[in-house]
Amino acid sequence: MPHDTEPALAIAGLTKRFGDKVAVDAIDLEVPRGSFYGLVGQNGAGKTTTLSMAVGLLRPDGGAARIFGADVWSEPNKAKTLVGVLPDGLAMPERLTGREVLTYLGLLRGMAKEVVAQRADELLAVLELDGAERTLVIEYSTGMRKKIGLATALLHAPRLLVLDEPFEAVDPVSAATIKTILRGFVDGGGSIVLSSHVMALVEQLCDHVGVVDQGRVKAAGPLDAVRGARSLEETFVELVGGDRNTSKGELSWLSR
Repeated sequence: MPHDTEPALAIAGLTKRFGDKVAVDAIDLEVPRGSFYGLVGQNGAGKTTTLSMAVGLLRPDGGAARIFGADVWSEPNKAKTLVGVLPDGLAMPERLTGREVLTYLGLLRGMAKEVVAQRADELLAVLELDGAERTLVIEYSTGMRKKIGLATALLHAPRLLVLDEPFEAVDPVSAATIKTILRGFVDGGGSIVLSSHVMALVEQLCDHVGVVDQGRVKAAGPLDAVRGARSLEETFVELVGGDRNTSKGELSWLSR
C-alpha cells in the first residue's frame, strides 16, 4: 500500500491480558486519514488499554499497531513524531507553569527553542491559558489540565491525535474551546481518535465510530452506517446488551 494511502491508525489483533482477565481480545480497527473517529464503550470495555497499546504506552501481548504506516513498536521514533497523545489521567510536572511544561517537553523532543517559544505562545493564547502564566499546574482546574494536556499533544504538530476522555469533568466553556480546536485540526487535514462513553458527544463531533465491549469490537465504520436510523445511544445499548438492566419487578418500593 503506498505511504500516502496508509490509514491514520491501523490496529491488527491487539491483545492484552492482566492475569486471567483478557482486557483486549484481538482487536482489529482502522482509522481513515482525515477522520474524526470516536471509540465508544462502557467503563472497563478496553478503550484505554487499546489506545495505550496503539500509541506505544503499553506493550501488547500480541498484535500490531501502525500510525500512517509506521509500526509503533518496531519504528517507535518515527511513529511518535506522527502522533500527539492525551491519556486519561495524564500526569504533569506539578511544580511547573503551563509555559514551562510546554518548553520542557518541546526541548525534550529536540525542537528548536525559538519554535517551542512561538508555538507555546500560540497554544496558550488559543486555549485561553495565557492568563495563567505564573500559575503552577498543581493549581490548575480539571479543565485547565485537559487544555494544557491538549497543548502538549499539539506542540510538535502531529498528524494524528489520540485523546482518551478529553472532556471528562471539563466545564462547558473549556469544552467549547477544546471542540473548536479539534474541529480546526481535522479541517486542516489532521486525524483524531477520541474515546468516550458519552454518545451525544461522539455524535456531535465524529464522522466514524467504533463500538468496543468486553475487549472486542462490536461494530465499526462511518457514524451513519453504524447507527442507522436510530441514535448512537440506542444502537450502542443494543450492541452491548443494555437490555439486561433492572426488571420491572425490582425497586418496586420506589413506586408511589
